[in-house]
Amino acid sequence: MERPKVTVLILSYNGKELLKDSVSSYLANDYPNFEVAIIDNGSIDGTKEFVEKEFPKAKVVRLEKNRGYSGGFNFGLEYAFDKMQSKYAIITNNDVKADSKALSELVKVAEMDEMNGFVTGKVYYFYQPDTLQTVGKKEDAVYWNGGHIGSKEKDEGQYEEIAERYFADDIYTLVSKKMYDEVGAYDTNFLFQSEEYDWQARAKEKGFKIMYSPGSKIWHKESMTIGKQSAFKAFFDARNPMIVVMKYKSPEFFKRYFWQHFKKDIFRNSLVRIKKFRLRVAWSIWMGFFSGLIWGFKNKKLSFKHFF
Repeated sequence: MERPKVTVLILSYNGKELLKDSVSSYLANDYPNFEVAIIDNGSIDGTKEFVEKEFPKAKVVRLEKNRGYSGGFNFGLEYAFDKMQSKYAIITNNDVKADSKALSELVKVAEMDEMNGFVTGKVYYFYQPDTLQTVGKKEDAVYWNGGHIGSKEKDEGQYEEIAERYFADDIYTLVSKKMYDEVGAYDTNFLFQSEEYDWQARAKEKGFKIMYSPGSKIWHKESMTIGKQSAFKAFFDARNPMIVVMKYKSPEFFKRYFWQHFKKDIFRNSLVRIKKFRLRVAWSIWMGFFSGLIWGFKNKKLSFKHFF
């Protein structure tokens, strides 16, 4: 019996060198019915020509103008589900290396229940290949989207059970066409950071589950495109999680979240950056914070009772 079709979507912006590991490892997967599609998100480094020369079995779908993370992947999802009629798409970073069974293990869990809208697996640090970065995320009483499960732990077989997760990072994630058809794709308001958090929160409202597959594994190089400590990332880290909480949680919940976010993530983090003479990053933290508040008032998601 033919296995359901899967399209692997790798988003890349001026990162053709990173594609060597990601494309080659996904192409080497043992799953019998899949394709690898690189979304060239307005690159000017010759990504399209590089992939066509080095990986003729892969497909390049090109955008002439960069649409950001969420917009780029939405273009890829439309290609996978509407054009290619795949049952599943794998959303994945370009700075990863995948195990040969990564796809088959994700699909195996997805096929257990049509409400399994997202499936992720083990993510290891690329340069510490036996150490976990994440196996999903837990719920937090204040932040809602909690920390990574298994972070910085050596894999000694402690996460070998298929399980539901509260949230999951989308370093790599299988998404189903059923979920996509009923929930939609990324909200492009987020552009970068927390876009998967918002998408998963929206899907959970409709009953879809986020699952963890222990047999699926990748190794991740971490924030190679936007920079782990960049001002760009700092802006969206300050802005976007706050918007997700105001969209889906009660004013009372947001109030607890807001004051913790302000004290710990905004005020304290910006002071740390100032002391290190990283003034641009500190400025970006505050600008992201105010941008999120402006969005909330403009879209009628905030009122006096959200703060006092």
